[in-house]
Amino acid sequence: MDSTPPRPIGLLRSALLPDGRLVDVAIDGATVTAVAPAGTLTAQADAVLDLGGRLLLTAPAEPHAHLDKALSADAIRPPLGDLGAAIASWAAHATTMTVEDIATRARTAALALLAAGTTSVRSHVDVLSGRRTVADPPASVESATRGARALVQVRDELAGLMDIELVALAGPLAPDHHVEAVLDCGVDLVGGAPHLAEDPLADVDRLLVLAERHGVGVDLHTDESLDGPVTLDHYARAVRRMPRGVEYSAGHCVRLGTLGPERLAEVVADVAAADLGIITLPITNLYLQGWQHPVSTPRGLTAIRALTDAGVRVAAGADNVRDPFNPVGRSDALETASLLVAAGHVTPDQAYAMVSDTARSVMGLPAAGPVPGRRADLLAIAASSVTDAVANAPADRIVLSRGRLVARTEVRTTVAAPAVTAPAAPSAARATAPVPA
Repeated sequence: MDSTPPRPIGLLRSALLPDGRLVDVAIDGATVTAVAPAGTLTAQADAVLDLGGRLLLTAPAEPHAHLDKALSADAIRPPLGDLGAAIASWAAHATTMTVEDIATRARTAALALLAAGTTSVRSHVDVLSGRRTVADPPASVESATRGARALVQVRDELAGLMDIELVALAGPLAPDHHVEAVLDCGVDLVGGAPHLAEDPLADVDRLLVLAERHGVGVDLHTDESLDGPVTLDHYARAVRRMPRGVEYSAGHCVRLGTLGPERLAEVVADVAAADLGIITLPITNLYLQGWQHPVSTPRGLTAIRALTDAGVRVAAGADNVRDPFNPVGRSDALETASLLVAAGHVTPDQAYAMVSDTARSVMGLPAAGPVPGRRADLLAIAASSVTDAVANAPADRIVLSRGRLVARTEVRTTVAAPAVTAPAAPSAARATAPVPA
């Protein structure tokens, strides 16, 4: 992979929009300023980038990553299994990690996302308290903040290329002073997994108090199981009483997809009233959920249709990539979109919006895309339509972040020509053979 400085772009020439128009797109700094028929706009030659008819889209945004865990599967060699097995194998490995190790993997994972077109990432980072039971003494503050310090370092290194938000992922046994120490490192939001706590609702309240105390938003892992407690409605009702001006969201919400119609309607109404952003994570939840159901295995997704029908903002992300929670993953939003079509029963256009425009909304980012006044975070891809892009995920891509060219992948394919031979004349036996009934 070659590295070059970001290049400011003033004009994208010959861009294909999803509605079929071929246009020029003018950019001033980080903002799209004009869209006009192809060949009608001008700019200095060194600021022009000819897209050659590539499809131009809003750049993807990843609303739920785990950069501190990414690419650790080869070192851990985790057993294939459900969420509990993944948590156990990760917890054992986490005691061995250094800040440098975490930063190296996180940097590699973030740049892979950027190369594929993702210009904004929200990553959870574990509060490494080292406690597996209430009786265990907590680790030192220095140890608990290893992941946070590594990801803050990577965020700062890549600030000129992409936007990275960080969420303090506080397990139920992480003491408050560890969570606050992680926030003090420069982490942006409070997170956690209250459904794993002995008293799930109390843990939701604890994390909201910490967030309000520090004036930050909240993004919780919520009800990541096919059965068990439902905390989403409690969280949503609590959010209605929280200060606005920061973002509140819930990831996974698998349990919601298993509820009966009446209970589902009640929870969805609470979520809609709170304007709580929901983040579905098809790759990881399709992998982790349902191991105990060998027949008619559940999908493990949230209730996407019920939520969107109620006007809830539903974004989608990849979650884990090649770690104990997901042994595969390509760091490509088009992989997420394709799985949403297959498993979530949404259209390709809806799926792409969930990994781009709606993801940006849930993350609290300004709107982007090839529209005047929007941020010039853009993906140009060798495709003829959104459906073509989602279906084929062409590797040929050009990525702009805040109006600067930050990644380009060019693909050259050769295929051997088939041998050309004259067709053999039919034999007499073939010519007179009866046609089978």
